Amino acid sequence: MADESHGDGHDQELGSSHPNATDRQAGIPGKVPVVPKQYLMAFILTTCCFALWGFANDITNPLVKVFKEVFQISNTQSSLVQFAFYGGYFTMALPAAYFIRKFSYKGAIMVGFALYALGALLSIPASMNTNFWIFIAGFYVLTFGLAFLETSCNPYILAMGPPETATQRLNLAQAFNPIGSLTGMFVAATFVAPNLDVSEFRSSMESGSPAAVQYVDAEYPNGLPNFAEEYGTLDAAVSTGLLNMKAKDAPAFTAMQQHDLGVVRTPYVVIAAVVLGFLALFALTKMPTFAAEVPDAPIGELASRLLGKAHYREGVIAQAFYVGAQITCWTFIIHYGMEQVGLSLGEAQSWNIYAMIIFLVSRFVCTFMLKYVSPGKLLAALAIVAIAFTFGAITLPGKTGLICLILISACMSLMFPTIYGIALKGLPAEEAKLGSAGLIMAIVGGALLPLLQGKFIDELGVRNSFYLPLICFVVIAIFGFRTFMRHDQEVSAA
Repeated sequence: MADESHGDGHDQELGSSHPNATDRQAGIPGKVPVVPKQYLMAFILTTCCFALWGFANDITNPLVKVFKEVFQISNTQSSLVQFAFYGGYFTMALPAAYFIRKFSYKGAIMVGFALYALGALLSIPASMNTNFWIFIAGFYVLTFGLAFLETSCNPYILAMGPPETATQRLNLAQAFNPIGSLTGMFVAATFVAPNLDVSEFRSSMESGSPAAVQYVDAEYPNGLPNFAEEYGTLDAAVSTGLLNMKAKDAPAFTAMQQHDLGVVRTPYVVIAAVVLGFLALFALTKMPTFAAEVPDAPIGELASRLLGKAHYREGVIAQAFYVGAQITCWTFIIHYGMEQVGLSLGEAQSWNIYAMIIFLVSRFVCTFMLKYVSPGKLLAALAIVAIAFTFGAITLPGKTGLICLILISACMSLMFPTIYGIALKGLPAEEAKLGSAGLIMAIVGGALLPLLQGKFIDELGVRNSFYLPLICFVVIAIFGFRTFMRHDQEVSAA
């Protein structure tokens, strides 16, 4: 882009050291700045992107449960929401990396905003036509945009300063991702959930009101029943009632669908407008380019180099398992709370908000701890604690299990940016661009594992389904141990 200001030739290795030059540049003797002053505005604007994709992630998570009831589909089918959402990352990460090579980080961010807005706006025809598959297409396109944003923003942040503080800088930027997530959760809990007709229907089933009795296949001359006891769980009672409503009173069921999908549509239209505003802001703002002095090597050669580096190769695998664990834990908090504790959708979403607050606080705490503890050691320790909490969610009943489930978020807060930083440590800038795409492609774990866990919930129950994220945390713990016992020494020696 012609209007971008050039950086300082930041084409050195991400793992190299040049503290003296950095100290003089920042004017702070003896200290290496996390974000040098000349990059501060670019850092702030780019960090806003982290919040924007956090909003998209967490306004979408509750829809797995909402669509199950509104469209009357199975847990496996409703998990296609996450399959489409995170599958878009896998599809578009490499094209995004190619775009960055040919143009710039700023250009990739702008394309990301455009695709994000387009996908969000597809909620309009999806809701107006009561069409589940248009929603799925919209989520898929929306995450084309998120793939562009994440593939560009993560290495862009790493480049905005000295390599010694790259992991700290990325953790700092990633700390604002939960702010967007919390906003998405807040909107879901306070605007979406309370205004859904299916939420009112669930309440009527829970209270055994006459409005619910008309949609069950029995008569109760001696008083209203406890539907949760009669059908095993309140969830099963709601599903039966909605199926009967669809069969006995199709116009009422269709009206309920159209109303609820209209409620779902509104936040997507609003966020599309916000994203288009950021697109205009980036178009008018000068940003550093960090242009390489020589062209990058061919993609095939770079890929061969990357796959030959154990810390990168294993980092991609660990990232896939991490994202799968994160999305399953956060998506199915709602199922766990509603099915195991008897919460309403809004109440269950409130527990999801508690999890995100814990995640946010822990992110800042863990970023501080990285000053004193190596990333690999801290990653391994948190993964071990996450294994313990996940086992608690599986084995402990009711609210105790739910508390264990939300406490997993304290352990997950460090994982994504730290795995990312470890995997790219010591890589030249041309390798880091392609390496970033591989790590974003690893987000496909968030597409595959929720689909698998949805099937486990249908067949084994919600609590036993959490053996899946438990296995993921075992993989992450192994990567953390290998990082401080082997990879750190190999990268330093290279």
